[in-house]
Amino acid sequence: AAAMEAAAVPDGQYTAVVYGLIGGGRCGEAVSLLSRELQKSCRSRGGLSLLGYCHYQLQDFAAAAECYEQLVALHPELDAYRLYQAQALYKAGLYAEALRTASPLLDLPAYQGRALRLQAAIHYAQGDLPAAKSLVEEALATAADGGPGAAEDPSERADAEIILGCLLYRQGRHEEASGKFAGAMQVLGYCPELSYNMALCCYAAKQYAPALKHISDIIERGIHQHPELSVGMTTEGIDVRSVGNTLLLHRTALVEAFNLKAAIEYQLRNLKAAQEALTDMPPRAEEELDPVTLHNQALMNMDNQPTEGFEKLQFLLLQNPCPPETFGNLLLLYCKHQYYDLAADVLAENAHLTYKLLTPYLYNFLDAIITCQTAPEEAFHKLDDSAGTLTEQLRKLTKQVQEARQNWDDEAVKKAVNEYDETLDKYVPVLMAQAKIYWDMKNYTMVEKIFRKSVEFCNEHEVWKLNVAHVLFMQENKYKEAISFYEPIVKKHYDNILHVSAIVLANLCVSYILTSQNEDAEELMRKIEKGEEQLSYNNPDKNIYHLCIVNLVIGTLYCVKGNYDFGISRVIKSLEPYNKKLSTDTWYYAKRCFLSLLENMSKHMIMLRDSVIQECVQFLKQCELYGRNIPAVIEQPLEEKRMHSGKNTVTYEARLLRALMYKIIGWTV
Repeated sequence: AAAMEAAAVPDGQYTAVVYGLIGGGRCGEAVSLLSRELQKSCRSRGGLSLLGYCHYQLQDFAAAAECYEQLVALHPELDAYRLYQAQALYKAGLYAEALRTASPLLDLPAYQGRALRLQAAIHYAQGDLPAAKSLVEEALATAADGGPGAAEDPSERADAEIILGCLLYRQGRHEEASGKFAGAMQVLGYCPELSYNMALCCYAAKQYAPALKHISDIIERGIHQHPELSVGMTTEGIDVRSVGNTLLLHRTALVEAFNLKAAIEYQLRNLKAAQEALTDMPPRAEEELDPVTLHNQALMNMDNQPTEGFEKLQFLLLQNPCPPETFGNLLLLYCKHQYYDLAADVLAENAHLTYKLLTPYLYNFLDAIITCQTAPEEAFHKLDDSAGTLTEQLRKLTKQVQEARQNWDDEAVKKAVNEYDETLDKYVPVLMAQAKIYWDMKNYTMVEKIFRKSVEFCNEHEVWKLNVAHVLFMQENKYKEAISFYEPIVKKHYDNILHVSAIVLANLCVSYILTSQNEDAEELMRKIEKGEEQLSYNNPDKNIYHLCIVNLVIGTLYCVKGNYDFGISRVIKSLEPYNKKLSTDTWYYAKRCFLSLLENMSKHMIMLRDSVIQECVQFLKQCELYGRNIPAVIEQPLEEKRMHSGKNTVTYEARLLRALMYKIIGWTV
């Protein structure tokens, strides 16, 4: 293809064609032409300079650095090439080489300011913040003194202010950092990258509304000024070609803006909006994706695509650099999916990252969770130590909030409340991990005791209230107390009842029934039914399982109490119509009731009427019919030995249950 392009260039038109390609943004084609020409004349200054520029525009920084290295060797008197080489090396992540290349420029008055700022940026990227601060302050001082290296161009001083803003951001001084970026924008004019920096400061300070305003500005300008970047096309289902990783794309800050938008929506629990933000960004092939996009794709699609998610995070961990959150998120997800051995292996293999990327709190938490699998008592004590430290911090912060309110210091109140909320968000997972140790042992009394100890701090926390309700429900003699915790959760979303978890609604209904509040149970079920009817009317293709699961749980309750006639009939009716209600989750509840029924029938502990048996057989036949493409079990994402695809279906299990039923009752097919 390159040969054809080269052959198509008329004599004497070579330079015009190359500049035309570059001017039209077709740098990839220009690289092909220039590379072919340089095979004939490898010392061509113009050819190497243009090739380096094109590689830089295409963000192939290592190749750009090679071009500029050759130019430095061929023309050592031209210091601009040394600066370009250092910049390309920095962008390629080759920090040591970039520092070495930039060092001679510090003695040249014309380049001193730019060299100082570049070295500051390199040290910042390496995490050496004191060195970066020292260099940027030197650059600003040189400019202020009007010395030989002083920046005549105001934009150069603005560049130094931007680096200072980045340093302030890393120190957690987000408001001051945002001020620096805003000041630089006044000098430089509107700049998407600076707008993104300000959005990032707002995000870090949990000021999501202003962050989204900055993001919206970036996206609107990007769509208006560069329609060729195909923003939003993928979400619309339009098949578009990759726009590549060009410098133009980088300068629009669209990728960064969409990633930040996804992060904000994810924090606000709007998972669908977060996923859409990722598909809205300009389309690129998977191998072209930057590490942050790859990380966010893994995280936000983990529920639907866990195997791919783990693969992406594992891949990122081997890259340098990778998003610092990758390490902690991979470990947490391993623990969430109960791959404790893999989490332990990753921790052991990456000891150098443990101190660099994990906070002491997160390391201690993960260590306790992993220890829990082999030594639960030791793990409980480790978690107790963490809980004690966090409890102490919460008490101190409570005192600070009270003192600030007494002094009418709104700023101090705001700061202390934010710190309190952050500490509480750390405390609750530790508390839940402690409770889970006893929950797994079915020691619900001890779980309740753990929760009661934390009532001082958690009585308004949604997760705490929900889990207190669950543990009271499981004790089977505290249904009234369970109702007092479940009811506020349900009433909070009463107008949007389907926003409440189906199991919460089911447990509340059961609690009503077992405390003889049948009217309340019926009213709640009518409310759920009305909500489902409304949703089905608005979205006929959407499957809704709330009422189905409520009926399944009630049916299960009657089966447990030994009333199989009513219980099994309730279970069967709950799954009608089968094409809408039969799923992996609903089948799980139904088959447990049938297994319990068959076990008791085989022991001759119960007798069923023929009409009920006929009903059961018909039900299982319907499940066979509609369950061909429904997995009976959702397999773990990293399971090496996969289940037989023919056996892991509702159809197979329903047929098996029907065969068992025939065998027990002595029917012949």
